[in-house]
Amino acid sequence: VSLHKPEIKLESLKEDIKDFLKTSGWEKKLQNAVYSELNVFPSPCHPAAPPEHMKEPLAYMRKAQGSWEKRILKSLNSMCTELSIPLAQKRPVSEQKELLNKWNEMGTDEPDLSLFRPVYAPKDFLEVLMNLRNPNYENGEQPSFRSHLGLIQVPLKVKDIPELKEDFSELGLNIGQLGIDDSAQVPPEFFENEHVRVGQKVLAEQDSAAAQQYVRQGCPTALRADLWALILNISNQPEDILYYEQLKSNVIQHDLLVDSLIYKDVKLTASNDDYYFVFEDYLYQVLLCFSRDTSVLEHFAYSSATPPKSYIRGKLGMEEYAVFYPPNGVIPFHGFSMYVAPLCFLYHEPSKLYQIFREMYVRFFFRLHSISSHPSGIVSLCLLFETLLQTHLPQLFYHLREIGAQPLRISFKWMVRAFSGYLATDQLLLLWDRILGYNSLEILAVLAAAVFAFRAVNLMEVTSLAAAEAVLADLSTLKVMPLLQIFLFATVT
Repeated sequence: VSLHKPEIKLESLKEDIKDFLKTSGWEKKLQNAVYSELNVFPSPCHPAAPPEHMKEPLAYMRKAQGSWEKRILKSLNSMCTELSIPLAQKRPVSEQKELLNKWNEMGTDEPDLSLFRPVYAPKDFLEVLMNLRNPNYENGEQPSFRSHLGLIQVPLKVKDIPELKEDFSELGLNIGQLGIDDSAQVPPEFFENEHVRVGQKVLAEQDSAAAQQYVRQGCPTALRADLWALILNISNQPEDILYYEQLKSNVIQHDLLVDSLIYKDVKLTASNDDYYFVFEDYLYQVLLCFSRDTSVLEHFAYSSATPPKSYIRGKLGMEEYAVFYPPNGVIPFHGFSMYVAPLCFLYHEPSKLYQIFREMYVRFFFRLHSISSHPSGIVSLCLLFETLLQTHLPQLFYHLREIGAQPLRISFKWMVRAFSGYLATDQLLLLWDRILGYNSLEILAVLAAAVFAFRAVNLMEVTSLAAAEAVLADLSTLKVMPLLQIFLFATVT
């Protein structure tokens, strides 16, 4: 339309388009979209690298992930056979109506789920990671790595404290933080008022990159929902709401076996949690829609995982009859619903809550349950955690190892769930601020090590794994930011 205006001249077209983008607000939208892509997609590989390198450059990691996927599928298929339930079936019309009517109160439902069991729990996954080996290192010609006494026995490069200090420099002791009550440099209320003012300005500018930088010092509670949405480039347009409604109608029409796994998981985790039980209905809505969302499949381009396939009955092995199952390619495990629960505090509009969760998943959470060499992948986080402890608290590390209480056995479940369900919600949201701010999950490993450092005196006295677990059973009183700051910036290195 604009191009037909008489004042638009061909010779100045380029400048005119730039002006138009600026004045119409499209320039910011384009910038944010590009920034979002840069944050999500890996940097390009070497041109000669085969396509699977985009997913995972190390062949032994790809192989381990492949055999882990086979195990999960075997578990799912044997459940199907035992319970003689199909993977998917159309719901009868009466059942469709009933589900539609109680869509907002699914939590009142008490289906019999006694026969269903989670496909796997974090501890099963840890056993697999402990058995990972790089076949090229088996001759023990790498003495430096052999001195790693933790459970993870693969040689990946992880950061040391000086590198972490540099990466997380905004968490420094002399920089204002939300979540620190008694910073000596700046009176907290002065910092908070100023920080809120800057946050409002960042929101007014609608600039994703500025928002991401801003949340490294923490988000004011009142601005968090909008800032996170800006960083994740979620605007909840009419077409997004429509897309969510389509997913909902897919849930209403078809019954999947994974629906029962989702129900069971919510019942076992969030429903028993003092913070999250009130969000039970939201969790079903989001997770059931998520399982139907084929756009989630796009993240497999840069994930080491591969979506599982199912074949239409009687057509086993015939590729043209293969479908991804579940449609989003993600089989939920024990604790999966805890990735959604904390977001319910921030977003009360189902379609927006849904989009935020989906974006958090395809940027971050998928890395916590797939085997890869990525610095934010769970293998690297485990290794980073063990290395930090072994280097900075060697006595504690050896003591726990000697009594059969390898620290990773305790901290693994915290990291896999990004601490959701372990920390008080206000503290968890401050931690997730930093995950978004630094576009990295490494802070999870640092926090896990900091928790051990904080409880070191008590842990030095325990004589069994059960006793060590008891010391660390309740993290709900911990303050995340002081722990991180002290561990990173006050530890003598």
